[in-house]
Amino acid sequence: MVRPLNVIAAVCQNMGIGKNGDLPWPPLRNEFKYFQRMTTTTTVEGKQNVVIMGKRTWFSIPEENRPLKDRINIVLSRELREPPKGAHYLAKSLDDALVLLDSPELKSKIDMVWIIGGSSIYKAAMEKPVHQRLFVTRILHEFESDTFFPEIDLEKYKQLPE
Repeated sequence: MVRPLNVIAAVCQNMGIGKNGDLPWPPLRNEFKYFQRMTTTTTVEGKQNVVIMGKRTWFSIPEENRPLKDRINIVLSRELREPPKGAHYLAKSLDDALVLLDSPELKSKIDMVWIIGGSSIYKAAMEKPVHQRLFVTRILHEFESDTFFPEIDLEKYKQLPE
């Protein structure tokens, strides 16, 4: 089954999403609440959403908040041999994770799929031919960053009113 992918990120004016393994900006309470609500809320009772993230994104989450509760956490890594402590599943690539979603163990449990970072995982998702929705919060300030959100192809995506 081809599942639509939801990409969610917050970006500052220079499209930065990270700095030294953390967010480039100070904590934004409302943004965290929005992220949690979007990635946790399901459209089908009794199912859970999946969050797919790279290894660095996983380890950037404070240990006490791992795994992200009420969601199935999948970590992508070519180096790790087993899921990091707290993660539900490990996959070598986004393609492998999407195959895993169709396994008998998971297929009937999943509602929505959320891609939550980092940069290369966002890029891989945005290059997929399947339907995707981008949920991008723009922080109207520039922060020094070393990790950036991929360029958004406006031929492929259209901006919707809030």
